[in-house]
Amino acid sequence: MKVIAFNGSARKDGNTAIMIQRVFKELEKEGIKTELVQLAGEKIQGCIACYKCFEAKNKRCAVTDDIVNKCIEKMEKADGIILGSPTYFADCTAQIKALMERAGFVSKANGEMFKRKVGAAVVSVRRSGAMHAFDTLNHFFTIGQMITVGSSYWNIGIGREIGEVEKDEEGLSTMSILGKNMAWLMKKINT
Repeated sequence: MKVIAFNGSARKDGNTAIMIQRVFKELEKEGIKTELVQLAGEKIQGCIACYKCFEAKNKRCAVTDDIVNKCIEKMEKADGIILGSPTYFADCTAQIKALMERAGFVSKANGEMFKRKVGAAVVSVRRSGAMHAFDTLNHFFTIGQMITVGSSYWNIGIGREIGEVEKDEEGLSTMSILGKNMAWLMKKINT
């Protein structure tokens, strides 16, 4: 089994990545492979509404000048998907949103490619707006007929400067429990 995570932060290895790595730690303890794709520095545009994915039905987006098709391929091969984002103006980042639009549309065009995969959202935040970002990320899973996994609290870590989330004991605990719950659910589904 494998979980692929996408870090939508503009800062590579920042707070969102730290939180995702905390989830990974628990997954790896259970023998689940993990991979982190960091979108920092990538130029990803949103869906252009060309509907070519519905015509071609080749599990690819017609826009080919960025990493989205590689990301879609990784999502298809994975058993679980984590979408992570810091909170930018009370929502997720434009990069992760663009990935969600295009991957979600390609999935719909190809018979719900991600149906019944396990999904989890991870959000970092300086102060507020995280619930809206968390909700946006979870919409990707629910519209794609995926199974979302929860934790002991919302999957949110608090911190602005890189590494500050490591001071958020409750956030770190929430990520650990999320990893344990995700591993448990994936094992139940795959037995």
